[in-house]
Amino acid sequence: MSPVSEEVEAGNALSASEESETANEDEPKKENGEWCPQEALLASGVAEPDLVARLGETQSPPEKAAEQGEPPPPPVHPETAEPPEGGWGWVVMLASMWCNGTVFGIQNSCGVLFKSLLSEFGDPKDEQLMFRTALVNSLSMGMIFFCSPIVSVFTNLFGCRKVAVVGAAVAFVGLLSSSFVRSLGPLYFTYGILFGAGCSFSYQPSLVILGHYFKKRLGLVNGIVTAGSSLFTITLPFLLDTLVNSVGLYGTFRILCIFLFILFLAGFTYKPVTPNTKQSEKGKKFKLPPAKEVCNFSIFKILSYRIWALGIPAALFGYFIPYVHLLKHVKERIGENVPDVTLLLCLGITSGIGRLVFGRIADYIPGAKKVYLQVISFLLIGLMSMMIPLCNTFEALIVVCLIMGLFDGCFICIMAPIAFELVGAHHVSEAIGFLLGLMSIPMTVGPPIAGKLRDHLGTYDVAFYLAGVPPIIGGAILCAIPWVHEKRKRKEQATPVNEETTVKMLEIKPLPISDSYEKPSKESDSVI
Repeated sequence: MSPVSEEVEAGNALSASEESETANEDEPKKENGEWCPQEALLASGVAEPDLVARLGETQSPPEKAAEQGEPPPPPVHPETAEPPEGGWGWVVMLASMWCNGTVFGIQNSCGVLFKSLLSEFGDPKDEQLMFRTALVNSLSMGMIFFCSPIVSVFTNLFGCRKVAVVGAAVAFVGLLSSSFVRSLGPLYFTYGILFGAGCSFSYQPSLVILGHYFKKRLGLVNGIVTAGSSLFTITLPFLLDTLVNSVGLYGTFRILCIFLFILFLAGFTYKPVTPNTKQSEKGKKFKLPPAKEVCNFSIFKILSYRIWALGIPAALFGYFIPYVHLLKHVKERIGENVPDVTLLLCLGITSGIGRLVFGRIADYIPGAKKVYLQVISFLLIGLMSMMIPLCNTFEALIVVCLIMGLFDGCFICIMAPIAFELVGAHHVSEAIGFLLGLMSIPMTVGPPIAGKLRDHLGTYDVAFYLAGVPPIIGGAILCAIPWVHEKRKRKEQATPVNEETTVKMLEIKPLPISDSYEKPSKESDSVI
């Protein structure tokens, strides 16, 4: 072989080796045998080196941190774990059932306490007697809902267990102090505000905690839990009537404190599914989250929730009136010898049946269409309220109370499932809290207004007629929720998920061709 041919072959071999080295440099390198995205971006020429360097700093894998002697980042826990659908959740369900029974069993039996308050503090010369006495019970019920937005904040900060336990203790103190009050004025604070606020702090966590333990059976579980108030509404009126006649009003308050002490113990069962790792770490002080996270008003940006938060309070202006004034109306219309407490028994029985039946039915109704159950409930509750003045026999009133109780249970048991559908699991506490807070106004002013009408007109007829109008109006407002919610879901599904990522990728400027092109080395020139 001639020297010239040998030189040419050597030059070709050298060029081939340089080309292979260049190709290897352009090929994305690997770290520990794995593909490196930073080198891939550099090789593609679509990203600047400083941008890739920053990307490598922010997205370094845990293995790289371990090689550099840095501790690996702590594991990220989700805000909510997958509901276990049972287990300890059944104990939580029973505790929540006792909470609902204690709180609303006492509140729904206020007709018995209302008669006792009239006989204890009544003055025949007082023209505002009905109004002033009804304000005690309605203030207590209103505080349960009025405090709900505050309860939502505390629940997010400290968890369901701590809030429920403290609330039961406050309610215990309020009811016990009411047993030592000898005038109507202080009862506004001890029974109306203190006892009502404590019940609020106990009640709302009992609803929120259920969504942490159940998802598929949430409607059924809510029906069972809310049926607790129906069970107590059935039994407590007879118990309270017996206690008032035997030990008096103040002794009755002290005996009811036993129920609240059991409620205090039941609050300890609200064990969180996912522990709060931030607060459990030692050596770290508790810090309040930003105000935007504490008072999260962003849920009001959801139109379907705004409609729900408007329609429910609008429907409840007359909701609590039968529970407070029905027994007094029966005494005036039919007579003193009828077993008026039986009407509360009828309300409680059918309300419990409605919560169980409609709670199970709600599990089979998809999405926000569950609201239609509330629409039907409010329509029939309004019609039954208007029927009360037309009933001149005790049997007719029993039929009205049976129907009213059935759909009352339907309305209550699906509140939490609807909240989960409209705002999601992460914001359900705020959604329920704000809704109950808005409900406090009509729940508080309704019974005193009915008492005021009774004081001026001498009869409850107009009060019950007017009490049936708001539920019908509120139900009509709620009809728009499923359509609005489905429209929002379609809009979210039509929005590209990676739209923001795509925009950022398009903003990356490729390197100029002149900068990315490398001139051949002198050794290559000499060889060629």
